[in-house]
Amino acid sequence: MTDFSLIQQLIQPAQTKIVLLVMDGLGGLPRPEDDKTELEAAHTPNMDRLAREGCLGQHYPVAPGITSGSGPGHLALFGFDPLRYEIGRGVLEAVGIGFQVTERDVCARGNFCTLDAEGRIVDRRAGRIPTEMCARLVKKINDANLRVTDDVEVFVEPVQDYRFVVVMRGDGLHDAIDETDPQRTGVPPLPARARLPEAERTAALFNRWIELATAVIRDEHPANGLTLRGFAKEPGLPKFKDVYGLRAAAIATYPMYRGVASLVGMERIEHHAHTVREEFEVAARIWNDYDFFFIHVKYTDSRGEDGDFAAKQAVIEEVDAALPALLALKPDVLIITGDHSTPSQLRSHSWHPVPLLLWAPATARRDGSTHFGERACARGGLGTFLARDIMPLALAHAQRLQKFGA
Repeated sequence: MTDFSLIQQLIQPAQTKIVLLVMDGLGGLPRPEDDKTELEAAHTPNMDRLAREGCLGQHYPVAPGITSGSGPGHLALFGFDPLRYEIGRGVLEAVGIGFQVTERDVCARGNFCTLDAEGRIVDRRAGRIPTEMCARLVKKINDANLRVTDDVEVFVEPVQDYRFVVVMRGDGLHDAIDETDPQRTGVPPLPARARLPEAERTAALFNRWIELATAVIRDEHPANGLTLRGFAKEPGLPKFKDVYGLRAAAIATYPMYRGVASLVGMERIEHHAHTVREEFEVAARIWNDYDFFFIHVKYTDSRGEDGDFAAKQAVIEEVDAALPALLALKPDVLIITGDHSTPSQLRSHSWHPVPLLLWAPATARRDGSTHFGERACARGGLGTFLARDIMPLALAHAQRLQKFGA
């Protein structure tokens, strides 16, 4: 973990700009036909130039051998030890859509899914239904006015695609609950199970709500079931401005990533961008108002989870083609990486280290790299390290840290 007290002692003001460009699930595995990963197979002349001018490395989001979720992966990128600051996805999704989470709330991220006649999961994401259908299903559930007990309020909000949020508000609620998604098809959803005795009542309330809500959507297609993940309460994290002295902005299309950025004190930038180029245009619009820019690209991860090598490669190429617009803003430090690896061969997150490119024209020590890819990063001058060490590197290259000691 970044030593926040040390950083606070060393931080100094500067006019420099830092960009953290995160291609979700960037890391991959080589395909048999040419022994290349998606990143290595992609045509990336702009990233390759930055690799020649900068330096490469690779990071573990949590620890070697540990497969990271998106929440822990991003917390680590922001300098937080994900083993200490464990945050369930529910609160990330809730905060990401602007829901005002209170200390009396337990939040859960929901997925609409497809169930067969025996109640077994056929599709964990209900065919990736559009957000409009998700909103209609949530409205149908809310219109049913489901109540689990008189002293607990339940809020249900659509998020994006097949995702929604359930928030229970009441006294004495606890978030130590296992998710109901079994992470595979051919089996029924799991019940919400308490991991601690004090969470037994809360788990029972969520199970009652699942039973009632599933009955409401039973006749829908393809989304006739649901699962819940990431039960969580608001964690009270240290904030970017206090720790790093940075005015930080988050530009992301998916609410979950806006949520984790908000929890660490970044300002969530409202926008209507759908493409990477449009996200870079948002950065240009607010460039003078912030010191740090977190820009998130989702579909590298989604295409990896779909098992679509070519589509993930295409997303990487889209990012590369748009890079000149970002570079035209003249960032002092640009870091390009991912929050975890999502090889299309595995169709899931994995434990493999994540490639990283650091470009800082005034301060970077070139390592002789000629292109941006997993094997080049494994040989890069930055070496292999934990993701939580990225922020001190970024601050140092931005000349925002004083010398330590006499």
